[in-house]
Amino acid sequence: MSVLTHDQCGPPGRDSRAAGPLTLGEPVRSRPSDPAVHQLRAALDTRLRALLAHDPGTRTGEDPEDLHQMRVAVRRMRATLTAARSLLDRAWADDLRAELGWLGRVLGPVRDADVLLGRLRSRAVAFGDTSREAVETLIEGLVADREAARADMLAALGSPRYTALLNRLVTAVSQPLPIPGGLRETPPLLELVRTEYRRLSKAVHSAGENPPDEVLHTLRIRGKRLRYTSELAAVSGCKPVRKLVESTVALQDVLGEHQDACVAQHRVMLLLDGLGDAVGVSVAFVAGRLVEREEVSRMATRQAWPSVWQQVRHRVRSLQAAV
Repeated sequence: MSVLTHDQCGPPGRDSRAAGPLTLGEPVRSRPSDPAVHQLRAALDTRLRALLAHDPGTRTGEDPEDLHQMRVAVRRMRATLTAARSLLDRAWADDLRAELGWLGRVLGPVRDADVLLGRLRSRAVAFGDTSREAVETLIEGLVADREAARADMLAALGSPRYTALLNRLVTAVSQPLPIPGGLRETPPLLELVRTEYRRLSKAVHSAGENPPDEVLHTLRIRGKRLRYTSELAAVSGCKPVRKLVESTVALQDVLGEHQDACVAQHRVMLLLDGLGDAVGVSVAFVAGRLVEREEVSRMATRQAWPSVWQQVRHRVRSLQAAV
């Protein structure tokens, strides 16, 4: 048994951390022949361990990747509970998913700011010294927002609510997951994959040939659910499932880049407006250059995503033919 406490999850001297030991047993193993509910438990266990492993680095902030991986672990657990609602006690799963949603919202603003700051600074690498200085002036408000969000995040990670959530997750993976009364036999995980695919396919069909940016963002979220569910099913070792995972990753990458470009465009304009009359010519100029580069990326991904979606469809057809 391994025992983790909040003293191991944060920097020394943080009085705001809630105390309380978390006892986590040996990793939950699963085999392709195991019932789907046990495989779900193993997946939650893996992602809980990832969350705990990246908690200390998220608190110190030394490597932004820790926060990214912690947030991914939360998202994957939520996606698992969403995909498996028909296999689990619904009230239990929905309540746990809601608390994970709270944690995701705690982590999100800092991670989103990290991504945007890195993106804008990366764009500015090709600019001259004066323009790069103007970019830093432009993003001062974003830097300040990030610091405020980080303070809120650290307060939440030191709260009793976070400690209670960790204890609930440890308890959940330490025993069989609760299932609905009367459930005699759980369907294979591939059935969950098919369900998520049908939802995504219906959404793509409804989106039409030239969907608005916000609709593409919704498709990205649905595509991510299909990806995470496919990753669950990939433990079977089925090659078509692994190929489907690759295609869903590609779809997520394209639609993710589209969303990042949309967010960057919008935020640059807000930052520019926030400077008001104090904005200089050089700052206004680099803001225009940044917006232009994001527009190029937005249009390129708009053109690319339909062909990537067709690849996902092809992989699903191959999967259906193989099983």
